[in-house]
Amino acid sequence: NTTVSFANTEGNTDVVYLIRVKDDNTTERTITWPSGLVWNGGTEPTLVNNAGDTGLEGQVFKLTTRDNGATWYGSEVVNYDTIQAYDLWAWGYNYNGYLGQNQAVDGPSQYNYSSPVQIPGKWGKIPLTVSDTNLFMAAIRNNKTMWAWGRNDEGELGQNNNVQYSSPIQIGSDTTWSELIIGGNKILAYKVDGTMWAWGDNEYGALAGNLAHDAHRSSPVQIPGTTWNTSLGKSSCTGNGFGAIKTDGTLWVWGRNLHGVLGQNQAHDTGNVSSPVQIPGTWSTFVGGGVIGALATKTDGTLWTWGRNYYGALGQNNITYYSSPAQIPGTTWTDKIYHGYAASSAIKTDGTLWAWGDGRAGQLGQNQGGWNDAVQYSSPVQIPGTTWANIAMSNNSMIGAKTDGTLWAWGINNYGALGQNSNTRYSSPVQIPGTWPTTKGLLFGGNYNYFALKE
Repeated sequence: NTTVSFANTEGNTDVVYLIRVKDDNTTERTITWPSGLVWNGGTEPTLVNNAGDTGLEGQVFKLTTRDNGATWYGSEVVNYDTIQAYDLWAWGYNYNGYLGQNQAVDGPSQYNYSSPVQIPGKWGKIPLTVSDTNLFMAAIRNNKTMWAWGRNDEGELGQNNNVQYSSPIQIGSDTTWSELIIGGNKILAYKVDGTMWAWGDNEYGALAGNLAHDAHRSSPVQIPGTTWNTSLGKSSCTGNGFGAIKTDGTLWVWGRNLHGVLGQNQAHDTGNVSSPVQIPGTWSTFVGGGVIGALATKTDGTLWTWGRNYYGALGQNNITYYSSPAQIPGTTWTDKIYHGYAASSAIKTDGTLWAWGDGRAGQLGQNQGGWNDAVQYSSPVQIPGTTWANIAMSNNSMIGAKTDGTLWAWGINNYGALGQNSNTRYSSPVQIPGTWPTTKGLLFGGNYNYFALKE
């Protein structure tokens, strides 16, 4: 609440520069400009306020008078707005150019990679969760542009076409993207102004906005509303739809209600909606995907789940589907939660990692050896260790980062998804060489492959 004033200009013309550097937190810092200030373009500049994970953000405003201070003219002469820059690495299944290596989109199996390969460029954000059906990828560069590559059957790459690309191609020219979610053949993304956009497959109204059932979009369309919470972990794919949390903590979902995944307490596969409907309660984190299930946390540390209970993936000690939220025991769950193909996982406040659901391929890390049809858990079981910091899941496999920067993988190893330079299956964690990020949101599990950001 500081007031800056100046007067007694010298001569007819004077210039004042105001330099603004946004501090590295999510607290909004505003400027109230004096009345009568004439801005270049007619409106005052938008303040950079997307802090909290930034590389650097700053602005310089130039204020000029030509009549001894009777009238001041303003313009923004510098706008430096970037997010933390990382290298992007990928490994595993590469069909449709999924790994962005500029190879034939339907090339031979040797195009798959069983150890990490780098995708060119500097990147800032990758998706947090995914459903099991997508064969494309999208990410945000550190300059807040969005790029996509891979399969493009429903226009999910945002190019106004259905052409597949095996290396990243920019979506439009916008430089204000802040977060994104991918699932199936569609993308949900936020801009720094809090608006939400979606494109791709609109089956069952997945793109919201009351669009027609088959009104697929190959470029971004806005989902109504301006109070969506754009922070990490507040939105997710639900299979044939999406869900998102607003700034007031309410959770809204839309699309197909298969197995009650929209949480509306309705019968199986009824209640499809093409505009958002609310799930009762106040929520902190939401993830969905896999074979139509969802996980969410509340601020009190409780963990809730609903949808299809394939192989006990809802952690309710049964295989019954739930069309409204059911609690998983415990009050020390963190926001590090993940819903995979037919299994789920979560980290507690003490750094322990727990998983449940389908464990036949060793993806629950219980050291059962090879494929075992009997290994299914409908309530959480612990994966050894107490320093887990970050997790991601793919089809029948899982990776986890520890606080010391090591990255571990286990489960089925089709296409080299475990990054071991082999296709050997592991039912307990094995290390992927290198030092990897431990921050939530820097690991991503796709379709028999993984992506990771690291400095």
